[in-house]
Amino acid sequence: MHPKTSVNQFNTSAFKKYDPYDLARLSKLDILFRENLELRQERGYWKKQHSRAKERIEQLEKENRDLKGRIGYLEKKLYGRKTEKSATGNEKNEQEAGSAGKSNRPRGQQPGMPRHGRRSYDHLPVVEEIRDLEEKDKRCKRCGKPYILFPGTEDSEEVEIEVRAYKRRIKRLRYTPSCDCGQTSGIITAPPAAKLIPKGTLGISAWVWLLLDKFLYQRPTNRGIEALKGYDLDIPPGTVIGGFKRLSTVLQPILEAFAKKNLEEQHWHCDETRWLVFETAEGKQSFRWYLWLFKSPSSVIYILDPNRSAKVVNHHLGDVEEGILSVDRYSAYKAFIRRKDGRILLAYCWTHQRRDFLKLAISFPHLKVVAFQWVELIGELYHLNNIRVSRIKEREGFLEADKKLRAAGGCVEDGTKAGT
Repeated sequence: MHPKTSVNQFNTSAFKKYDPYDLARLSKLDILFRENLELRQERGYWKKQHSRAKERIEQLEKENRDLKGRIGYLEKKLYGRKTEKSATGNEKNEQEAGSAGKSNRPRGQQPGMPRHGRRSYDHLPVVEEIRDLEEKDKRCKRCGKPYILFPGTEDSEEVEIEVRAYKRRIKRLRYTPSCDCGQTSGIITAPPAAKLIPKGTLGISAWVWLLLDKFLYQRPTNRGIEALKGYDLDIPPGTVIGGFKRLSTVLQPILEAFAKKNLEEQHWHCDETRWLVFETAEGKQSFRWYLWLFKSPSSVIYILDPNRSAKVVNHHLGDVEEGILSVDRYSAYKAFIRRKDGRILLAYCWTHQRRDFLKLAISFPHLKVVAFQWVELIGELYHLNNIRVSRIKEREGFLEADKKLRAAGGCVEDGTKAGT
């Protein structure tokens, strides 16, 4: 820094001994000092302004990159592929993070690819149908002599579907005693057939059809009822809805047995998704509920709850002492394991990790190379795990594949710690 010089230190009375020419030179020097001071001050001001402008430009460039990345991510989410099932290899990865243009590949069977052939239906029962000539066609049209039946038949097969509603009439046989011992009096009748709903008019097969139609095939109840009208079966909606409510109590012990078995496991895959329930609930202003899933090796438990908090996890898994939860990074699972003192571990889903790197490649193109290196590394873990699972029945082969997978997992951990 240059010392701050003030022109006030120059006292002109001290220079009276100088001639006018020297005084003029001193006056000019005073002016130069003043100009130098002003220039120094202006230099500091513009230097500060330039520094502020550079910071502002850097901030705007960063905001521009973030906004471009956000636009690219939203375009991919809106127009891009909605599935990753066929996304394998580097070219597919590039397509996932690239533009969302439509593919020129036509749909359906591709030229040069092997055909699938007809599907076999040998597991279906066979109903034989004999086709014969009419009587007038069983004779020679010239001489009228009859044709002789040739051994064998010419066969062909077709698949038919026959769905019908029928009324099951149960006739219970009755007996009277033939003895006079007095042990049995009156008429003895065979026991009635089993029913899901006492005194109900619908049989077990009808309720199975209605339950599968609604809960497995996801068709609204009213549409299922309308479909049955095509088979001349008109069931009142109140009968179906009331029957579902009564069957829920019948199925409750089965659900409890499933839940008990689910809690005896040591590993669960957990997830939750939004589920609209058009029913008013106290303290809730919207119809947004959540469908929770707890999948163990032997069973799957679904819980429909208006909340998305850790209370749902604690309600189902609260009595579990130890185990592993395969989850995403949702905070409810983290809050749950804090109560378990490290006895329950969280195993984060690799699919979500992979999506994060794909999102990184879309949002920040200058990091695409690094992002896809991680995508390839995660893909290698997928590949090694598939090999391990395929050898589950071979002890030596499984242990060898498991060793390779764990070694690859160690490489991932080392890369994470190194920040690469």
